Amino acid sequence: MPFVTAKSQRSEYDVIVIGSGAAGGQAAYTLALEGARVLMLEAGRNYAPQTETPMFQTPELAPLGAVGTPDKPFGFYDATIDGGWEVPGEPYVRASEEPGGRFEWWRPRMLGGRTNHWGRISLRNGPYDFKPRTRDGLGFDWPIVYEDLRPYYDKVELLIGVFGSNEGLENTPNSSPGCLLPPPPPLLSDLLFRQRARRLGIPVIPGHKAVLTQPLDYRNNPARLHPGNLQAQKLIAEDMRARAACAWATPCARGCSLRANYQSTTVHLPPALKSGNLDIATDAMVYEVTLDGRGRASGVSYVDKKSGAHRRAAARVVVLAAGACESVRILLNSKSARFPQGLANTSGLLGRYLMDTVGSSLRGQIPLLESLPPLNEDAADGDQTYVPWWLYREQHAGKLSFARGYHIEYGGGRRMPGYGTASGLERLTQGSYGLKFKQDMRRYYGSFVSFDGRGEMIPNDQSYCEIDTQVKDKWGIPVLRFHWGWSAHERGQAAHMQRTFAAIIDAMGGHPFEPVETDGAKAISPGGLMIHEVGGAMMGSDPAKSVTNSWSQTWEVPNLFIADGAVFVSNADKNPTLTIMALAWRTADHILERMRRKEL
Repeated sequence: MPFVTAKSQRSEYDVIVIGSGAAGGQAAYTLALEGARVLMLEAGRNYAPQTETPMFQTPELAPLGAVGTPDKPFGFYDATIDGGWEVPGEPYVRASEEPGGRFEWWRPRMLGGRTNHWGRISLRNGPYDFKPRTRDGLGFDWPIVYEDLRPYYDKVELLIGVFGSNEGLENTPNSSPGCLLPPPPPLLSDLLFRQRARRLGIPVIPGHKAVLTQPLDYRNNPARLHPGNLQAQKLIAEDMRARAACAWATPCARGCSLRANYQSTTVHLPPALKSGNLDIATDAMVYEVTLDGRGRASGVSYVDKKSGAHRRAAARVVVLAAGACESVRILLNSKSARFPQGLANTSGLLGRYLMDTVGSSLRGQIPLLESLPPLNEDAADGDQTYVPWWLYREQHAGKLSFARGYHIEYGGGRRMPGYGTASGLERLTQGSYGLKFKQDMRRYYGSFVSFDGRGEMIPNDQSYCEIDTQVKDKWGIPVLRFHWGWSAHERGQAAHMQRTFAAIIDAMGGHPFEPVETDGAKAISPGGLMIHEVGGAMMGSDPAKSVTNSWSQTWEVPNLFIADGAVFVSNADKNPTLTIMALAWRTADHILERMRRKEL
């Protein structure tokens, strides 16, 4: 029985995986399909996108026109359940409420975690991104290089389905042949953006998103994913045939009952469950990794959220994949005489060097896009095109005032109208009513564009999390206290974003729809708002200066691994999800090899 309770779970497993999102889903998938008996523990409730996704509902069918509310910040139709920046009964503490020191922690409480509602942007880190200190003397180098992860990027793309193109640009790696699906055709506004940005020397290329533009190659991909494992190949071929190509009908953040986009719940977990090697317990809030007399991980303790009872689970190996901050919280709360400062924290670096993506945004209004005739604007829910960082050489030569770069995510087109479609039109019309208002709406509909910068944060001593000494959650588990600070590099980057966005809007013949903020401290989004937090248990080559080795294995506890973004040494301008999955697959392969050699 794949979904288990405390009574039906096995007495011991080969591996316990804590978390079910990108990291947990990928780790459990790899382990289960290669024969390991796995127990997955998820703090949230069960969730089935095939039956719970509002695929074709329009805004007027939802309460309040489907706008965001405190329990649904991204709108009524967003896939997130029982989660957000504030979760009832699960507080966290901020050391500062000032804009530059405030950290917002997004937590999903559902099977599949953030993979159910994320933007599906799937970018590879490049060679520079693994050796940033070597390049500019700031931050830290990873103990691995791009080539170590390249085959796992290939595997993840082949499995989940990512559209995009190989452009051969600096530090924007190409995928191996056959890994990428063809990108969808650009929208009219995409073409204008590309034409005018290129006049400024800014490259605009197809986006990379985990959305199926065509069915996966179920005849060839399985053998590339699991060479020599005929049973796994059979399961994956069957599962790939069951996934449909995108119908271009529903925003990806709602989830997808067609299984056309990547969610752990629709891609990783179904074949892993069919293997017979994966058990899943939901509503299981893990709060401690337990140790045996030798100081090795023996399992975990968790709260059954439905009954409030405290439970135990045992395994030969424990894999933390609960999300960077939650995994750190579990380790910091796993105190013992052997580890009084938290498990695997002899270095004192657990919780340190927390990072998020640098974010800044600007909207513009483009007269050339006004009063267009009806067009087929069915598309990949935005981000059909994007701008990779293009100023590596200028930056390396010291011509910019900040280190590290950013990419640009672009939005435009005539999307499904919603409650806020006409919001702010009075800035253009000075106010109109009745027939004139309707005419104005038709004129301006589709003429708005948006630019979102997503940049690299350099790890610093001011950004970290620790256990608060007083506050506990509703189950009595001590909560995290966050400290945050941006450096001049991030603030300068955000100001550069704003200037770049304004220049592109001007080149498109338009004007900003809101003030251009040239003060980087005001232009930058608060920490955590991008929902890309990573770090806190970084990997390295020296036990005194890192929490795990290059295989995400904790230095002090050889059968304890961290498979999520906590091990990140830097947070490149590329969205972290694809790298999280590639690292998790690599870690799972290492665990399997060590188990075969009976070293775990």
